[in-house]
Amino acid sequence: MSATAAVEMPEISETGLTAGEVSQRIESGQSNAVKTSTSRSVKDIVRANVFTLFNGIIFVAMVMVLVTGSWRDAVFGFVIIINTGIGIFTELKAKRTLDKLSILVASDFLVRRDGEDVEVPHNEIVLGDLLWIRSGEQVPADGQIIQTWGLELDESMLTGESRTVRHKVGEQVYSGATAVSGMALVKVNAVGSHSYAATLTAQAKVYKKTVSDLNKGINTILKFMTFLVVPLCILLILSQIHTVGGWDAALSTGEWRQAVVSAVAGVVGMIPEGLVLLTSLNFAVAAMRLARHNTLVQELESVETLARVDALNLDKTGTITDGGIAFNQLIMLGSRWRELPAQPTEGGSFETLTEQAATQALYDCCNEEQPNGTGQAVLAGLKAQGYEPGQVESRVPFSSARKWSAVVKPILPPAGGDSRSESEGGRTEITPSHLAMTAPASGGETWYMGAPEVIISALGGDYSDVLQQVNDYANDGNRVLLVARSTASLADTDNPQIDPQAKPVALVLCSEKIREDAEQTLAWFREQGVRCRVISGDNPVTVGAIARKVRLTGEHEPRFMDARELPEDVNELARVLENVDVLGRVLPNQKKAIVQALHTQNHVVAMTGDGVNDALAIKEADLGIAMGNAAPATKAVAQVVLVDSKFSHLPDVVARGRQVMANMERVASLFLVKTVYSALISLGVVLTQIPYPYLPRHITYIGALTIGMPAFILALAPNTRRYIPGFLKRVVTFALPGGIATALSVLLTAWFLPGIMGWDVTKNVDLSALRATSAIILFLMGVFVLARVAQPLNSWRGILVAAFAAAGVIGAFIPFVANFFALILPTGTTLVATLIALGGSALIFVICLWLAPLVGKVSGKLLRQHGFNI
Repeated sequence: MSATAAVEMPEISETGLTAGEVSQRIESGQSNAVKTSTSRSVKDIVRANVFTLFNGIIFVAMVMVLVTGSWRDAVFGFVIIINTGIGIFTELKAKRTLDKLSILVASDFLVRRDGEDVEVPHNEIVLGDLLWIRSGEQVPADGQIIQTWGLELDESMLTGESRTVRHKVGEQVYSGATAVSGMALVKVNAVGSHSYAATLTAQAKVYKKTVSDLNKGINTILKFMTFLVVPLCILLILSQIHTVGGWDAALSTGEWRQAVVSAVAGVVGMIPEGLVLLTSLNFAVAAMRLARHNTLVQELESVETLARVDALNLDKTGTITDGGIAFNQLIMLGSRWRELPAQPTEGGSFETLTEQAATQALYDCCNEEQPNGTGQAVLAGLKAQGYEPGQVESRVPFSSARKWSAVVKPILPPAGGDSRSESEGGRTEITPSHLAMTAPASGGETWYMGAPEVIISALGGDYSDVLQQVNDYANDGNRVLLVARSTASLADTDNPQIDPQAKPVALVLCSEKIREDAEQTLAWFREQGVRCRVISGDNPVTVGAIARKVRLTGEHEPRFMDARELPEDVNELARVLENVDVLGRVLPNQKKAIVQALHTQNHVVAMTGDGVNDALAIKEADLGIAMGNAAPATKAVAQVVLVDSKFSHLPDVVARGRQVMANMERVASLFLVKTVYSALISLGVVLTQIPYPYLPRHITYIGALTIGMPAFILALAPNTRRYIPGFLKRVVTFALPGGIATALSVLLTAWFLPGIMGWDVTKNVDLSALRATSAIILFLMGVFVLARVAQPLNSWRGILVAAFAAAGVIGAFIPFVANFFALILPTGTTLVATLIALGGSALIFVICLWLAPLVGKVSGKLLRQHGFNI
């Protein structure tokens, strides 16, 4: 629990719970503690990495080999253990990094205890607490309103309706709703699993699997292998028993051991054991790397979504601008304000009174319990000029959905002598302090402050000249607000409407500071083919001017539009969006609709934002990105949080996602080639009833040098290739030629080489020679496939391939390595035969690569002719 909150809250008589009562409730389980996490638990991480289907198969296969006594052929099992250990270690490290970073963006809530306002974490709110609900906060627990200062809630996460609801004293509020304006004091009457928060936790900061192109592709491969491995394993054992003379001979001579080892060689090769490991490893490492740049990934799998983003919707405030706003000046609207009824002082200045009244009203409109950034800037500027809070009978707080606020003020009576001060020119003026202290008269007047287009559209007269002035100022990059006045008091503050008889009085000019990195960051996205749009609640002309300054569309003039002119039909909206770069006066539900419209065109949409009005769109987007200074409700639904609110981190975010996808495609292709040739070789062995052409230790050695270790390096290497849909199709298309070529080379060697060399494969010596030759062919084909995966080879990738190829050859000359892995270097006629076989294998590889595109075109044409769309 933190010290007394720095924010000045309204004076209330309630003291709240005592420290003893709070402790008692926590001990009895009446706290708001819920299980949420930005990453998987340690238990889940261990279970996910250890208890997998393929680890189970590998373990059983290892035990079977160990039972035969050939422990060297069981070394593949220890490699799996090492890989799994690396995966667990990496994910645990990522978990610690993410959990530490998530603390920086965790939100505290203000409660009333022992007569003081203190901030406590979400989990430490207890039953009976007096809880302050402030604008921008997501309600953390259910409660009943004790006092309210114009609280309005967005309950769309509860009801599905995007409109805001104004709540009164005595009404119930539910966790999951978001305060969009005003504030209230609430008595908590449901916490933890008894509140709405328990069911909404999954929508906030929790780790969850994201169904994606990469995951779907890998899962399809794994499902296929599940159905393939078990029956092939049984058939392999039967075929290998047959090669040693049947069950009776195998059991009596002990040849069953060799049969089991041979069968396991086929099974081990078919399992892409490192593919799942490298997928989770890649996600975890990417999340750690982003964390070093103060970017919190709240769902690890969302890293992949980063790669697929082709449409980026940017909120202006807090993203392109740094959120800093300065009040510049208040400009009276020519002669229009002279039409307003007012009572000038005796001998005083009518103009001075009205301008000061407008300025005072502006101050009072902004002086809410929780003013937004613009309101805070105006208050700071006017306080510096000596203004103080004036009398307000009632108010309507600012709402992003309404886009205006209002105050009802008492009408000023004619001022007496005490209310005047002599100016230098001898003119009597009414001072700000006088306006603040004047006693109310009967009735009241209403002052409105907000978006000029919205307020003017509700007025009865023709104010096109005022809108022209607004546009002129906005074209210079100003944020423009309008102050209007009505002589009537606001009738209904629960369902407030602008009085059509109100008159525009003044324009308020504020300016925003553009982030230094905005232009460079937007240029990067343009180069990468990501379409950026600025979507803001501000004047479209103002937003367009800022978009022009940061060169949103490069050399072209950004096309802007008022969101009130957008069509409601989603398909029509999608068509309009193709020709729009900047949208202004966008309502929260429109931001969500814009994301939905882009989805209809198959765009992968990222949405950035920091305000409550961005939460709905961020939740709807494929990738929600919240700024670190964003409202708690906005951070809760985002997958990525830029902790230090720097827009320049976004290229890192997208580039890291592209790296994951592009590299996992390489890695998946590499593993799938091994799966294809192992399955085909196993099938060939079963059909022709020959001894398996290599040992498990051979595939362990070759797989480590041509697949396992290179895959780890390639998976984590820099890669900025843009995402291209069709992950599984490309991986399979790549793997089939290499896998078929490798299988043909090994099988042809196993079928014909013994006859050419006069080998009797029923004898261990000749069988060992055949397996050594097959292993050499397998290694060569593995190097070929690795070279193809690692392209281009004119960089470090070429060195990588050469290094692992050299390591494989050198290992064969090291006695210990050669003996352990049963590597036999051919000599004499065997060497000649092996070289011829290697030459034939290389030719087969080239032919398969040449035929693959032709077969693909013919098969694609046939499928299309039969109505299959591929």
